[in-house]
Amino acid sequence: MRYLHSMVRVKDLEASLFFYCELLGLKEFRRSESEKGRFTLIFLGPEGSDDPPIELTYNWDAEDYGNARNFGHLAFGVENIYEICEKLQKAGVTINRPPRDGRMAFVLSPDNISIELLQNGKSLEPMEPWQSMPNVGSW
Repeated sequence: MRYLHSMVRVKDLEASLFFYCELLGLKEFRRSESEKGRFTLIFLGPEGSDDPPIELTYNWDAEDYGNARNFGHLAFGVENIYEICEKLQKAGVTINRPPRDGRMAFVLSPDNISIELLQNGKSLEPMEPWQSMPNVGSW
């Protein structure tokens, strides 16, 4: 058995693609649309990966997914947690759990999917403004 991917339902395809591709730096590997099923599937992953780990599912007809927390979160290793958090914050993304420890942060996607960001390798030295930022909301 091998892990294939995680599927995330999205309400606003363009906002989600901007978040995952432009802000987080993932690449679109493939896309398929089903006129009969009225949905679009987009597979995303980091540059150079063999198997894209995320499937965005966009249902063409409006549907309320509620605030279900049964999914958990997606996790990404990053080269510099402070730089990615600053980039996200400047783009209007709320940092729910700031990287106070130089190691871990949580943000929410446009569809309220928790995204965990983990510093690759050793934790960075704690620094401001992150060190004194409080947690915001839930993740």
